[in-house]
Amino acid sequence: MFLDTSGLLCLHNRAEPFHAQVRTLYHAAHGRLTHNYVLAEFVALANARRLPRMAALTFIVDLVGNPDIETVWVDVALHREAMDLLLARQDKTYSLCEAVSFVVMRQRHLCGVDFPKPRRSGQCYL
Repeated sequence: MFLDTSGLLCLHNRAEPFHAQVRTLYHAAHGRLTHNYVLAEFVALANARRLPRMAALTFIVDLVGNPDIETVWVDVALHREAMDLLLARQDKTYSLCEAVSFVVMRQRHLCGVDFPKPRRSGQCYL
């Protein structure tokens, strides 16, 4: 399961309408994957939503330390590949974080991603 920013916010914040559903999907997943740009975006989104900062930061620290979640650390090559995707698909409004997600999912053969599939397809993109 790929953990994206909005999915993580839904998992973290009990006030989110789909919190219980996301929790169920999260706990049923056999593998969990995210990347550090998602983590950075999560902190900004939690701040924009005025969620308690310490709770959001603790959530991210715990996530990175969780042995059941693989965090991909974006390097120069991955960043450039995501930028290439953005440049090639200027008809889309993907963020850099989303582009990195698409690249990582394609590299890991998740959800049959072959630039780009609909966002949050099935249960593999949380």
